[in-house]
Amino acid sequence: MKNSHHIPLIAIVGRPNVGKSSLFNALIGKRSAIVAEETGTTRDRLIASVEFEGYHFLLADTGGLVPQPENEIETHIEAQVNEALEIADAIIFVTDIRTGPIFADQEVARKLRSTEKPVIVAANKADNYNLENMMSEIYSLGLFDVITVSAIHRRGLGELLDSVLSKIRLPQEIEEAIDMPRFALVGRPNVGKSAIANAILDEERSIVSDIPGTTRDSLDSEFEFNGEKAVLIDTAGIRRRGAITPGVEKFSVLRSATAIHRCDVAILILDATQPATDQDLHIAGQAVDAFKSILVVVNKWDLIETDDYRREEKRYIYMLQSRFRFIPNVPVVFTSAIDKFGIDTLVKEALKLFTKRNQWIDQPSLSRAVTDAISRHLPPSMGPKGSLKLYRVKQDSVRPPTFVFYVNNTSRIHFSYERYLANTIREEFEFYGIPMKIEFRGKGGVHVIGDNRSKATARKRKLTKTKNPNAERRRRMNE
Repeated sequence: MKNSHHIPLIAIVGRPNVGKSSLFNALIGKRSAIVAEETGTTRDRLIASVEFEGYHFLLADTGGLVPQPENEIETHIEAQVNEALEIADAIIFVTDIRTGPIFADQEVARKLRSTEKPVIVAANKADNYNLENMMSEIYSLGLFDVITVSAIHRRGLGELLDSVLSKIRLPQEIEEAIDMPRFALVGRPNVGKSAIANAILDEERSIVSDIPGTTRDSLDSEFEFNGEKAVLIDTAGIRRRGAITPGVEKFSVLRSATAIHRCDVAILILDATQPATDQDLHIAGQAVDAFKSILVVVNKWDLIETDDYRREEKRYIYMLQSRFRFIPNVPVVFTSAIDKFGIDTLVKEALKLFTKRNQWIDQPSLSRAVTDAISRHLPPSMGPKGSLKLYRVKQDSVRPPTFVFYVNNTSRIHFSYERYLANTIREEFEFYGIPMKIEFRGKGGVHVIGDNRSKATARKRKLTKTKNPNAERRRRMNE
């Protein structure tokens, strides 16, 4: 067995109210964390996938460290940060350049000096250049490189990332490892993830026990199925926040969240003896947010007592479809890890999802499907803004499948019509369990049909005269 290719993890740490979440949001380009002038507003880690100048890495936001935790929340945050420090490849230590280092900063620095991980200090809130004369106080922390940044004004972000990435030793990856399918087993504790992993790998690598959380680490294993190689990531159970208890396995949640970002297919394990819970939906939502394919596996099917398993499967699938409405027609496999029932089907379905996630749709088929959809349901009028006009659609990339619509005005897109077009592509090309990206781009560029008045007018006249308007629209979209 050997590890799959590694995506570096960078953890953001620091005392409360220095702007860690603002920096996190600025670096990922989204407003994901709760940002407020109140101590402790980031209690749980957030993790995001980031690309910067050709490098792909994961960024984790953590809660604020205090020297002496005085309540359960502060203890919770300290354990979170310790977990992040343990598994991170590099650390961004955020300070407030306006206040300079205070006792809490010194305590964080003391903790970081004991780690062998690369540490970069982000002297945040340098909202004007006059504050840079405070740098000498930041250097008094006695370690680390220091970069001045302003998360609010997005100053120094590129320099910060350049500095961090220069200290990460990126692995020398062979092409085979990069292209190998990666499957992550995720789910609540005690649903049978390790038992399923052992059944797939045909070995007793993980500790299998009825005690929730006996798998504490994410384990990568390479295996072969019908001549096809893949990597299985077996993770600890993702616990409901209120159910997390102190101990070594308490914060393996980050490993599971990281595994979702590292995988191609998230295999969500459910317990057949229990209904799907809100936590199951939350885990599936994590995979959807990361644009990962999803396969639902209903384990412990051997414990279901019925005289008609086919009817029971249909009943369970109906329940899942009503609960997982944000993943239309998500693939479902029923298994018994103990009996190895359904294990081959599980692997086959996961490989299908990987192949589908990498599928390119030929342009004529894509254009025909979208043109027919437009003919069945014209874009709604947006009042004074006018109606949306779609000139062309193309598939822009895979992993995840990304489709770009070229339109006259992106402000005329109604969310219901965007969903209609996405559902059309999903149903026509069977992207079930595979989140897609749909983009709309305004008029312009060589891909736009009717980019000048004369050509647009000529085509409009031709379309009016044709006996088959749908055929003409298809011809235009294929140009």
